[in-house]
Amino acid sequence: MKIVICGSVNFTPEIIKSATELESLGHQVQVPRLSEKIRAGEIAFADFLEEKEAKGDAAFRAQEPGSLIRRYYHLIEQADAILVVNATKNGVEGYIGVNTFLEIGFAHALEKKIYLLNPWAEANYSDEIKEISPVIIRGDLSLIK
Repeated sequence: MKIVICGSVNFTPEIIKSATELESLGHQVQVPRLSEKIRAGEIAFADFLEEKEAKGDAAFRAQEPGSLIRRYYHLIEQADAILVVNATKNGVEGYIGVNTFLEIGFAHALEKKIYLLNPWAEANYSDEIKEISPVIIRGDLSLIK
């Protein structure tokens, strides 16, 4: 299965771990561009977090050709499913940010399977996520089929 992993770049360690496990299960996996660069050793995760904390991630986005949002739409379009890595961020368990919510919307509109690593945090988008009915796998990647 072709799977696109979605989630905050702050979750890169979890994204890389999930990608590695999914690949070992025979899946083809795409990860966010910055996570890809961190995984390849082109950028240090600690350096990214320090820069993001100081200035936001606009400098990293500016280094990338084209729109990262449009790139992800096309990746999702070609995939069978998405996996949302929604860990704890800023004290919020099951955090789903704006870009990730947008990617969930892309997957839903494109009729792709949607998996959440963890239950989502109650937020202003909860009704929409309920309507989308993602499969919550509670960390068990073997449930992705």
